[in-house]
Amino acid sequence: MTRIDDVARLAGVSTATVSRALRGLPTVTEATRLRVLDAAARLGYIASPSASRLAGGKTRAVAVVVPRITRWFFSTVVEAAEDTLQQAGYDLLLYNLGGRENARQRMLHTTNLHQRVDALMLVATPLHRSDFAAISALKMPGVTVSSGTGVPGWPSVRIDDVAAARTATNHLLGLGHRRIAHISGSSTDELAFTTHLDRRRGYQEALTAAGLTPDPALDVESDFTLGGGGRATAELLRRDPLPTAIFAACDEMALGAIAALRQAGLRVPADVSVIGVDDHDVARVVGLTTVAQPAAEQGRLAARTLLGPLTGAAAREPAEASVILPTRLVLRESTAPPRETVRPN
Repeated sequence: MTRIDDVARLAGVSTATVSRALRGLPTVTEATRLRVLDAAARLGYIASPSASRLAGGKTRAVAVVVPRITRWFFSTVVEAAEDTLQQAGYDLLLYNLGGRENARQRMLHTTNLHQRVDALMLVATPLHRSDFAAISALKMPGVTVSSGTGVPGWPSVRIDDVAAARTATNHLLGLGHRRIAHISGSSTDELAFTTHLDRRRGYQEALTAAGLTPDPALDVESDFTLGGGGRATAELLRRDPLPTAIFAACDEMALGAIAALRQAGLRVPADVSVIGVDDHDVARVVGLTTVAQPAAEQGRLAARTLLGPLTGAAAREPAEASVILPTRLVLRESTAPPRETVRPN
């Protein structure tokens, strides 16, 4: 099988020059290009896309790191980013950490990451101070998406999670609720990103501004899943008196809360109102009131932010250091003014 170095040897040039000539790049003289094309034709050589990219010193791939690909937000961001990158001729290399700290360490500190990708996108990925040196050593463009740890010198794309939580809590307060519970992510997770901290802060700020003291008994941690929402709600059902409303830090938890309330014989929203954050694909189906965030737009914008330095467009149109996208309250059937909640028998 003919290889690129066979063509280079016959044409009397380097493999990098063969790659550039076959791709039609302007850095090769016309005489050299013709000599390379003649050698390739005589040997019957067909360029491998991956080989030509490596010969040119570029992989035309971007690494996207997510804590758990099975979560709605992360999968939506990845899909949108991949579509944007592919349109520009770049591949997406997914690093799904699966919630494991050792996977995060292995990915960030691998010695040949720079040989696999040209840029790095960290989606809600927590970092330690010791990681910054490893990231800096990669010498590649990067961007962070959603809550996580900012990287010095990198742009970020996110929403204001504190403001989103205030919007959700203020909606419940505006309906007349005063005993409002909060269910959120667990700080004991191996990869505990900061979203739950920011949304708890917004919840507490809204209560305090309304003259209420946040009650720790109404703030329950679990994980950002349907099951986590169900378990947290089951814990709340052991409180006395019951909350009249639940603010869930994400829609998946809110959906789990609704299921747990119904299983306990309580009606939503007649007995307990429920609101989430995200606007999950299923939220409309079940009538979940939520604070919608533009998950897909975060993925698209982050990808375009990386394409700037990769394609040279950044010099012409410098990217903003930090982009905060707006959220909006979406009213559906899961919230209503409170009435006296009767504990089921």
